[in-house]
Amino acid sequence: MIQNKQDYVILVDENDNEIGAMQKMEAHQKALLHRAISVFICNLNGEWLLHKRASKKYHSNGLWTNTSCSHPFPGESNLDAANRRLMEEMGLKTDLVEIFSFTYKEPLDNELTEYELDHVFFGITDDKPVINPDEVDDWKYIPFNELEADIKKNPGNYTVWFLKIFNRVNEYALLNK
Repeated sequence: MIQNKQDYVILVDENDNEIGAMQKMEAHQKALLHRAISVFICNLNGEWLLHKRASKKYHSNGLWTNTSCSHPFPGESNLDAANRRLMEEMGLKTDLVEIFSFTYKEPLDNELTEYELDHVFFGITDDKPVINPDEVDDWKYIPFNELEADIKKNPGNYTVWFLKIFNRVNEYALLNK
């Protein structure tokens, strides 16, 4: 029986069928496929809300990324996890829609590997974040063209999953203005 759900991730197969649960750090050390969520927020001007991961995070610390990201707890839906994390990290609540999912496997710092089936959510709000300093060091709204130019110039300033999906999220945002 799982004692503390927040320390666990949901292990899945390539078709996103649940096959078990494991402590989060162990899943990252063993590079096992697990479920994740990523939330992207834009304001009404079309600017993207990014956050800089807290310097004390266990991986990818100090890097810029999408508005919020995490893992659903065992027994928690992807949408509930996305809403929970958006509130926990950024102090925001808005309507979210899942726009796609994808799988990636990338080595990280600290001898960890991110092997995730990531469900990507999108929402729109003009609300200003109230950040959780345990999760977030900084935040900004940025127009996509400036973001794209900075990524080309400084790709090492961004998380690996963000680099893999920002163009696809932008396509969705452009189609759904």
